[in-house]
Amino acid sequence: MTTWAPRVLSALRIVAALLFMEHGLMKLFHFPIAQSGLPDPLPVQLVVAALLEVVGGALLTLGLGTRAVAFVCSGQMAVAYLMAHAPAGFWPAANGGGEAILYCFIFLYIAFAGGGAWSLDAWFSARRNSPD
Repeated sequence: MTTWAPRVLSALRIVAALLFMEHGLMKLFHFPIAQSGLPDPLPVQLVVAALLEVVGGALLTLGLGTRAVAFVCSGQMAVAYLMAHAPAGFWPAANGGGEAILYCFIFLYIAFAGGGAWSLDAWFSARRNSPD
């Protein structure tokens, strides 16, 4: 199993990033569906969050700048939880914040673990270290 750990880390990164990016696309472009309960037009704070989700999700999907991007996205999810979910109650199951907590800690883990074997960061590192 240890041999597969870098690949499974990449799979976790890719799946989490694509789902994260979907949230931004739903806010900005109503794709694949509109995110329910959002004001129209979006306030600046939600536009910034959506842009971070789309751009951050795309970069994480590719594994480019993984550690820094994952750290920023983790912070965004911590702020989202504290501002949007925690005021609605203590329990994540009751305040709808379970997903934000999971994203926060998945991205925090990725910020420390890196992008895994299937990332542009790994590819660039291998090219830099090759004896060409």
